[in-house]
Amino acid sequence: MRFLRVALMAAGLLSIASVKAQTADEIINKHIEALGGKDKVAAIKTMYTEYDMEVMGQQAPGITWLVNGKAFKNEVDFGGQKIIQVVTDKDGWAQNPMMGQATPVAMPAEQVKMSQANLDPGGPLFNYAAKGYTVQLLGKETLNGKEAYKLTAKGKDTATVSTFWIDPSTWYLVKSTSKSNLNGTEMETSLTFSNYKKTDYGFVTPYNMEMSMPQGFTLNVVSKKVEINKEIDMKVFEMPKQ
Repeated sequence: MRFLRVALMAAGLLSIASVKAQTADEIINKHIEALGGKDKVAAIKTMYTEYDMEVMGQQAPGITWLVNGKAFKNEVDFGGQKIIQVVTDKDGWAQNPMMGQATPVAMPAEQVKMSQANLDPGGPLFNYAAKGYTVQLLGKETLNGKEAYKLTAKGKDTATVSTFWIDPSTWYLVKSTSKSNLNGTEMETSLTFSNYKKTDYGFVTPYNMEMSMPQGFTLNVVSKKVEINKEIDMKVFEMPKQ
């Protein structure tokens, strides 16, 4: 019996050690592997997405264009009124007729800096150290009845703190939150992800996203088409001349 007790104690200690040995890097590596692997993600040059958005009972089609590290554009059409946001590695601009912006206006530098995270199709966890992020593993947390690993990421040149929840059964990202300060106002945006699918390119991405906005409303986005490394004309990001 003594040997049995010793064996059980040893097994318990090994179990604890294996839990403690799970590091942020191991979790992130499994997450990236689930998306297609480091080489596949690193080789993404462009991403083109067509989607449908539902907000406050209204449906609106949208398109995003992304050129890795260079430019990102989101355009959504509400009954003929196009809301446009563009950010590049240098600057940005926006147009929102529903908020009185009938013509394009330059994006404030602080907002450009925050929005430039959209230039990376791999997200902040991919090659996070090389991009100046510090990541911390906070353990596990129950999310919608399932356990998920919880990590935080913070860039050295930004006050934004992002939190990520990764499902250990699929290694997909199921939720993220972002806390930032814009013009002295604390803002938090929450995203939940589901319906992951593999694209023709082999990159796995969520086709359903729910975004909880600081203004108190929720956006539901369903992707209809995702194309990787489609040729994109850089002119699409240019701010129209007045």
